[in-house]
Amino acid sequence: MPEFQCKITESIPPQLRLDRYISEILGLLSRSQIKVRKLKAKINGKDVKISRLVKNGDTIELSWNDPEPLDIIPENIPLDIIYEDERVIVVNKAQGMVVHPGAGNRKGTLANALYFRSLEKNGSLDGRELRPGIIHRLDKDTSGTMIAAYDDDALAFISQQFKSRKVKKEYIAIINGIPKEKKMKIETFIARDPLNRKRFSVTGQGRAAVTFLSVIKTWEKHSLVLLRPKTGRTHQLRVHMRFLGHPITGDSLYGFDDALFPNATLMLHSRRLAVTLPGEENKTAFASPLPQRFKEMIRSFTRGLFCFFLLDLNSLLS
Repeated sequence: MPEFQCKITESIPPQLRLDRYISEILGLLSRSQIKVRKLKAKINGKDVKISRLVKNGDTIELSWNDPEPLDIIPENIPLDIIYEDERVIVVNKAQGMVVHPGAGNRKGTLANALYFRSLEKNGSLDGRELRPGIIHRLDKDTSGTMIAAYDDDALAFISQQFKSRKVKKEYIAIINGIPKEKKMKIETFIARDPLNRKRFSVTGQGRAAVTFLSVIKTWEKHSLVLLRPKTGRTHQLRVHMRFLGHPITGDSLYGFDDALFPNATLMLHSRRLAVTLPGEENKTAFASPLPQRFKEMIRSFTRGLFCFFLLDLNSLLS
C-alpha cells in the first residue's frame, strides 16, 4: 500500500478540497483513481474525508491501494460488440460466459477477452495500467447488454452512475405462471440464504432491493415480462421472481420443475442499458436483440404466428 506525507507550505487557492489538492497540485492520483484505489487521508493526525478543505500549514498523510493485480490471461475470444471507443466497450454477453475469473473459471471469461482486446488495441501495456474494467456483472447464464471500461477514469465515472442508480436497466424474462397484476413494484430485503449459501432469499432484513415488473404477454402457463431493477443486488431478479411464485423458466437455482421445458436454460436477458459515457452529458441507450433461445420458446407458444408476435413485441419494447 503506497504512503505519502507532506506539509502544505506553498500558497494554495482558497476553498481547495483535499482530492483536488492531491490530483491537481501533488499529481499523485487522478480524482477517479482516488475513489478506485480507496484512498485514506489524515490531516494534522485526524482521519478526514477527501472532500475536506485544506489550508497552508496542514500536515497531510495519505495511503491508498495498489492497482488490482492482473492475474488474468489474455485470450482472443470473439465478442458480440454493440459499441466501442477508446475508453469503453459495450457487448452482448453470450449465455454461459462467466464475467470474471474465479475458482474453476480462470479462462474463457469476459475479463480474459477484454484484457486481450486492451492489449490488441494498444500494442502492449507500455507502462499504462490497462485492465478489464468490469463495472457490473451478469450471472453466467444471463445474456445481454454489458458495459466495461478501458481506463480508471472511465471505470470510476460509470461506476458512480451504477452506485447512484442513474443507470437505466431493462431485462426481459420468461417466467412460470401468470402474475395477478400486469404492473407491480417488488420491494423487499435480500440476504444470503442460510440454508443454501449459493442462493439469496427475501428476508426481514438485509439489503433493500426494488424491481419494477410489467407483463408483456401471457400464455397458458408462462409469461413474458419486462423487468426494471432499481437496485443491483446479487441474483435480485431471480430472487424476486421466485418470491412472487413465478420463477424464471430454466432457473436451476431458484426455479421449479417445468414439465414443458425440462431442459430449458435461464430465460433472462439484459435487453437495454442507458448510461452517460465519459465526456458526454446525456445518456446513450444500448440494446441487444432477442436471443435465439427466447425465439424458440416463444415460437412454441405462438404456433406459427411468431413473425406477427415479434413485430408486436418490438413495438411494445420500443
